[in-house]
Amino acid sequence: MTSSVPAALMAASELTKRPVVTLGGEAVAQVKDVVLDGAGGRIAGFTLAGRGLLSGPLRKSLPWAAVHALGVDAVMITSAEALEDKSAVASWEEATGGLVRGARVLTDRGVQVGTVLDVVVEAGREGRVVGVEMSSTEAMGRHERKVFLPLGDRPALTGDTLMVPAQDTEHAVEELGELATALWRKRLASPGGPGVTGEERTS
Repeated sequence: MTSSVPAALMAASELTKRPVVTLGGEAVAQVKDVVLDGAGGRIAGFTLAGRGLLSGPLRKSLPWAAVHALGVDAVMITSAEALEDKSAVASWEEATGGLVRGARVLTDRGVQVGTVLDVVVEAGREGRVVGVEMSSTEAMGRHERKVFLPLGDRPALTGDTLMVPAQDTEHAVEELGELATALWRKRLASPGGPGVTGEERTS
């Protein structure tokens, strides 16, 4: 991860119906669903719907490689030619080994700390998954409360289980707006974190 505070964060569920706009200003579609690459910890692409009177599902999709930038108000592409056949993303959707609602969150000490409710992604050009919203268990001391948990670069996901280091649960926060700061603190606390020496970490 980079050493800077993350860009704007947003829940994946909030991306549905977000317009897909060319750099020329033309709205060519809207997001129907977000398809995630769980193993890579990134957005794989989007299935699409039409806009306005043509708001049904489209036979086109948008692979992440064709995205110019993910903005807080729109998904930007260079031109309408960036849209590809639906099959370009469908294979990811079918094989999504990843970060889906209902996955259990288990620490490396074998303790279930929650269940995934949503995935949090970072705006920009990388489409990085940086956290999850989850319903916590009693092990977190916040039974059935919604919390946001920051994730590392490549979330360890096997089947329907997301594995996280136990110490990462210390960085859980209760508001999405607090997650960027929690990510920064997690990065500082990690071995080799930016600007933090071993002496400072142990003091």
